[in-house]
Amino acid sequence: MAMFARICATLIALIWLSLAAGAQELSQADLTRWEGVAARADRAIANPDASEETLDTLRTQITAFREDFEAARSVNSVRIATLREQLAALNATAAGEGAEESEEFLQKRKDLTDQLSEALAPVQRAEAEFVRAEALVVEIDKQLRERQAAALLTVVPSPLNPANWQPAWNELVASMRALWFENPAHLATADGIPVPQSRIVSGVLALLGLILIFRGRRWSRLIVNRLQRFGARGFGIWRFIVSLFRIILPFAGLLLLALAAISTQQFGPKGNELLISLAFIGGIMLGVRWVSERVFARDDDEALLLLSAPKRARMRFYVVLITLMMALHALIILVLEANEAAMVSMAVFAFPFTVISSLALYRIGVMLRGYSDPEPVDETATELRASTLGRVVRGLGTGAVLVACVSPLLLAAGYFLATSALFGPYVMTLALLGLVMALQRFAADVYGAISGQGDRARDALVPVLIGLVLLVMLAPLLALVWGARLTDLTELWTGFERGIALGETRISPSDFLAFAVIFAIGYMLTRLLQSALRSSVLPKTRLDIGGQNAIVSGLGYVGIFLAAIAAISGAGIDLSSLALVASALTVGIGFGLQNIVSNFVSGIILLIERPISEGDWIEVGGQMGYVRNISVRSTRIETFDRTDVIVPNADLVSGTVTNYTRGNTVGRLIVPVGVAYGTDTKRVAAILSEIAQAQPMVLAQPAPNVLFVNFGADALEFEIRCFLRDVNWMMVVKSDINHAIAERFGTEGIEVPFAQRDLWLRNPEALRSQPADAPPADDPDPTPDKGTPA
Repeated sequence: MAMFARICATLIALIWLSLAAGAQELSQADLTRWEGVAARADRAIANPDASEETLDTLRTQITAFREDFEAARSVNSVRIATLREQLAALNATAAGEGAEESEEFLQKRKDLTDQLSEALAPVQRAEAEFVRAEALVVEIDKQLRERQAAALLTVVPSPLNPANWQPAWNELVASMRALWFENPAHLATADGIPVPQSRIVSGVLALLGLILIFRGRRWSRLIVNRLQRFGARGFGIWRFIVSLFRIILPFAGLLLLALAAISTQQFGPKGNELLISLAFIGGIMLGVRWVSERVFARDDDEALLLLSAPKRARMRFYVVLITLMMALHALIILVLEANEAAMVSMAVFAFPFTVISSLALYRIGVMLRGYSDPEPVDETATELRASTLGRVVRGLGTGAVLVACVSPLLLAAGYFLATSALFGPYVMTLALLGLVMALQRFAADVYGAISGQGDRARDALVPVLIGLVLLVMLAPLLALVWGARLTDLTELWTGFERGIALGETRISPSDFLAFAVIFAIGYMLTRLLQSALRSSVLPKTRLDIGGQNAIVSGLGYVGIFLAAIAAISGAGIDLSSLALVASALTVGIGFGLQNIVSNFVSGIILLIERPISEGDWIEVGGQMGYVRNISVRSTRIETFDRTDVIVPNADLVSGTVTNYTRGNTVGRLIVPVGVAYGTDTKRVAAILSEIAQAQPMVLAQPAPNVLFVNFGADALEFEIRCFLRDVNWMMVVKSDINHAIAERFGTEGIEVPFAQRDLWLRNPEALRSQPADAPPADDPDPTPDKGTPA
């Protein structure tokens, strides 16, 4: 608990340092002062007795100098670039002329070289000192990590040895007496008579603190019941928010009690610090208990882990037991540390609390290991997520069992610091992961209330992404819990800010942010321009729909390309250093990506030449349908069966494509008709011509034509050939013409024949009736029944 309080203070210091670093302007380093700091750092690194405080102080100073040196590396960058360009241009001119260099030319080049050397001098010095500072920081971090690892392996006398119990008790009593009598004067007067010190203020603070502690949870429960009674919208959200008062109000009460005790001026500085630490320890206990009530809630609908109600109740009990034992342990350790007691005394008092906490943690681990996934549902994603949660929970349960078994054994063997670095961090890790689950559920409820999905939003993608963000934000805190130093995190952040080196170019997070912002602005402008063209400008032109779509699509590709170029330039990314990579990619394109490049180029050709356009009725590769979308790689065709066929653009450019509506929608329709032999063919042709001319979709010019095409095997064959205004209505018009032909032929008495065939049998006698008991024809020994006539 005390360790967690120190971690919170460290995080506050980290935030303050980051804000201060962002507000401070870097300037040229004081080299004289830097030499003194570097010399002291070299001596401290060489001295094995140097304290960690000294190393930390030196590291902070060196880090500040390193930032100054890093800023100084870019001093005169514009001037240096200009001088280099001038020298390059001067040398190129001399090489182009091919003549002997004159005195004036040599003097000019010498002046430019001297100016360049003068401009590079501070930059080179800053570069050298930056490398030196970086090496000192690395060496200090290495020593501190080695000392931390050595401390974990420190062995103290076993707390199971009874000879250590009495000295440990004596040190505890002595530490408590030292804290109580740390300020014996109590602000007495000159006559030696104590003066009352704001007893009214202390009493009021103590009374308010007790009220908040003992009535805070009841008040929060009343608020929840009132909201539920009035049917407040988003009741789950309000219940989560109100449940926070179960932490805030009692914690405020503990702080008021600590302030009341401090206001009595009974204690000294160490005692006052201990009182504030006790208040924070109590706050951490309340927070852990709140997390357990969210994860192992009493209501099945609110529980984050779907265990049975009795198991959740036991889980809550074990969590309270562990937090109580750890709080008492932290209190005793703080008292002993205040008087600088021996580590063996701390181990003696830590052992019973560790054993009890380990038993409770073991029971928690066993129940977590038996966690089973909820009943499977239809959604595959939900099944996968539930299975992943189950594996994580069971893994944490296995870890809890191992930690619970190992911790008492380590402490019994005398590894007090190793036990403290294992048991406490693991418990805090479980609590923090439970906090992430609670916050993710709250975010899901908020998203469900906003989107109107309700409880279904808990399985949506947005809460999952929020959970991932929370886990990323939790990573630094988990690192501190497990013993990482603040300087380790600041060093990681510094390296992250410097970015990734690609050749001679370094890409930093600010470069990524600039790239993303510029590209997003360019992308949005492109989409806005496309929308304006599609809705306002192009419809007023004479371009057909296909041409309008081609212009809009081409503008989109050009706009995205220009946005990417502008983003790269705005972010300061030098692509010239990636020439080798680009050459390798070119070779790869030539061998492995030639089909993709071919389709890409074909897509550009389709957009420019427009042999087909969106909305055209085409036939390619045996597939017939309407073109719905043309992209740079492929074209989507919707068939008459309402299925999508994805055709590579190379097939449309290099293959044979039939476009039924290219340029216009006029198309020819052929309707075959057959009549019986003996029918007046002139009459039939006249009737068919009247039917075709009566169709509104048939063009008058060219006029429909009726042809007597053949003497068929079963009928006299005619064809109606006509042109339609819109060939897309071909099947509808053909159906209407057939209906009209059937109706008119019926009225005129014209017969539409159907195929008729005469069937000749080679052995008709085989079909004659035979006696029921006659032997089969293939029987070699027939014995007919004598009573049956032949």
